[in-house]
Amino acid sequence: MTYVRKSVAIVGGLVVVSAVISGCSGGASGSGSGSGSSSSSTSSTSKTPSTVAAPNAAATETNPPGDIPDNQAYVAFQPSTGFTGFTGFTVKVPEGWARTVKGTTTVFTDKLNRVQISAVSASAAPASGSVTNTVVPQLRTQVPKFASPKVTTVQRKTGSAVLLTYQGDSAPDPVTGKVVRDAFERYAFYKQGHEVDLTLSGPVNADNVDPWRIVTDSFAWR
Repeated sequence: MTYVRKSVAIVGGLVVVSAVISGCSGGASGSGSGSGSSSSSTSSTSKTPSTVAAPNAAATETNPPGDIPDNQAYVAFQPSTGFTGFTGFTVKVPEGWARTVKGTTTVFTDKLNRVQISAVSASAAPASGSVTNTVVPQLRTQVPKFASPKVTTVQRKTGSAVLLTYQGDSAPDPVTGKVVRDAFERYAFYKQGHEVDLTLSGPVNADNVDPWRIVTDSFAWR
């Protein structure tokens, strides 16, 4: 009888130990599962495309307002009206720009840029002195906030020209009312009693050196 009681006690102890081990094992398994789930979630988030920066991404190119595109095309312009006994002139202007004509003055515009071509009779060739003493005072009364006039003589393919550079405010935009600070280049070409004034303008921060050179170099008497 005594032997039987000890056996029962031993068996009961094994059952209790087994239950404890089973419980601990289940707890460890649950903890491991939770850790695995968290790891999986973190891994998935780190691979989301929106959080991964593109390697060697090119910087976005921005151009100052008024820059004329490098691929701008140019077409030859010849005025339909001229002077008696005068064959006229030709000059290349940017293709597609709006054109307005008033007398012997033709203006081409696009956004913030402008090309004005004026033909006048002249008894003598323009010179630095005449432009400084006559043209500059006139422009002071015509161009809002006229400033920084500078007169030089430059060479173009057709010959020499008197260049007047200056700054001034543009006319207010008819829609927004916005006023832009413009830089002006006025070239005076002369031949046999006839003068053509070619004035190019655009925002002061625009880089239009090459387009303006294309236009002024293309000027030719006919």
